[in-house]
Amino acid sequence: MLTYKVLISTDRQRNAETKNSIYLTLLDSNNQSSERTLVKKSRFGGTEREISFDVSAKKDLGDIVQVKLEKEKHFVNFHWFCKHIKVKTPSEKFFEFPCHRWLVGKNEVIIIREGSENVMQDWSKDYMFGYQFLNGCNPVMIRKCMNLPDNFPVRHEMVDGFLKRGATLEEEIKAGNIYIADYKILDGVPASSTRHYLTAPICLLYKNRLDQILPLAIQLSQNPGEKSPIFLPSDNEYDWMLAKMWVKSSDFNVHQLVTHLLKTHLISEVFEIAMYRQLPAVHPVHKLLKPHVRFTIAINAEAREKLVSDGGVFSKWDSWYPKISSIAGAEMVKVIKRAMKSLTYESLCFPEAIKARGMEDMPKYFYRDDGMKIWEAINCFVSAVVEIYYDSDETVQKDVEIQEFVKDVSFGMNNSDKFPKSLKTRKELAEYLTVVIFTASAQHAAVNFGQFDWYGWIPNSPSTMRKPPPEQKGQVDMKYIMDSLPDRGCSIKALGTVWALSQFQKNELFLGTYPDMCFTEQPVKEAIKTFRKKLDEVTNVIKSRNEELTLDYCYLSPDQIPNSVAV
Repeated sequence: MLTYKVLISTDRQRNAETKNSIYLTLLDSNNQSSERTLVKKSRFGGTEREISFDVSAKKDLGDIVQVKLEKEKHFVNFHWFCKHIKVKTPSEKFFEFPCHRWLVGKNEVIIIREGSENVMQDWSKDYMFGYQFLNGCNPVMIRKCMNLPDNFPVRHEMVDGFLKRGATLEEEIKAGNIYIADYKILDGVPASSTRHYLTAPICLLYKNRLDQILPLAIQLSQNPGEKSPIFLPSDNEYDWMLAKMWVKSSDFNVHQLVTHLLKTHLISEVFEIAMYRQLPAVHPVHKLLKPHVRFTIAINAEAREKLVSDGGVFSKWDSWYPKISSIAGAEMVKVIKRAMKSLTYESLCFPEAIKARGMEDMPKYFYRDDGMKIWEAINCFVSAVVEIYYDSDETVQKDVEIQEFVKDVSFGMNNSDKFPKSLKTRKELAEYLTVVIFTASAQHAAVNFGQFDWYGWIPNSPSTMRKPPPEQKGQVDMKYIMDSLPDRGCSIKALGTVWALSQFQKNELFLGTYPDMCFTEQPVKEAIKTFRKKLDEVTNVIKSRNEELTLDYCYLSPDQIPNSVAV
């Protein structure tokens, strides 16, 4: 038998320890495992936060790539926060597995991979840069490139060496292998001060034979010319690295203001206000939506005051309190107004949004795959409830309160003709309510709870830049990059902010959990029961899928999706 030394750390926060039994198993790349080892329940009681113990294996496991943790309750279920695991092999090799997550289920099993550190280890690699457009914090910017923009003059000879199928750039575009992320919404937005810089880049991406998304060309402004070169993978290492940082910095700002704030927080607030204004508490749609707007107005009031105002975290600046965003409070409002012009009802319908970006067939797009499962589960549930209370399309049309609710939402969207002002069928009503619930739950979870995972390593997604974008190639070195990145004070503040935004509430209610049962009708209770069963099935499918991945995607697992925008 071979002996492996294991060190487990739990967090120092209150109630992070557990009195349940914890079992640990080590696994190698061939899925061969050590013995299942009990970590005695008494070891994480009291003030002890770190323990070491031995794990036995019948044969050499080589490189440890996974750690399996199992928490089993006895009479009482205790939560446990696992912080970090370190493994020392018989050959004196060390493997580290950051966990930083709660185990809350009665008999919960999680798999931790060495890939958990991939962001810090591989952040500068092209595959990791491209992966985040699919499954990072902002998975809605990438779209299939049908034609190159006129202001982005990429020529075939520039990228020929990186197109691996032997086709021209134009042929790759026609084949559907070229994608684009365009941050033109930031064009002309002034930076908040002389110490912060902002740009509006365009990034061309390529799907290779391994179905990886790789950056192909980057232009750091919307205006091509001598002072706005197109950066390529063949350029100087530091030129290319900095160009990707600029894209990620712009992505950070668009994500926070548009993808996150506008398209989940503020949209959900409009739905909530319209609901309280137009739907009485006894209305079945009021009962249906109420759990999905819980705390939204309150958290948005906090966000307006403490995050995006001129004195908020993102824009306030003084020598003791460095700002973390390149955009001032007043300019943030302008960016949101720009985004409002292109906001449509269809863009909030998940299947339509995916289709509009040409992303239906993209491999390894877990945001889409899991999102579709959640959308379908919500839609089936909502459709069942609608059919209980509305026996025909005519009853929907005659429901004055529903029609006023929809009209009020349109009013909240500046009377936009891009949002319906009435509903005519049960199917339309079910889809509309699905949009409300999906936006508040799944969409918000997808773009919020990964922030610390992806933004916690500052070079991967700088919240601001301290030097202007380079106007020529060949002038960037590591010192130039370090001088461009946020300073220590700004980085600390950014880390604290994204960590706080990524935490679940202590009294969090997850999707399908309705402890305050507003409905008394048995058919609705049965529909809720069916909904929960479907969500459990989706959770199990996602967990099984993640076990096969080096870097798992769990932001749209139903057991990690809060009911509402509450943080």
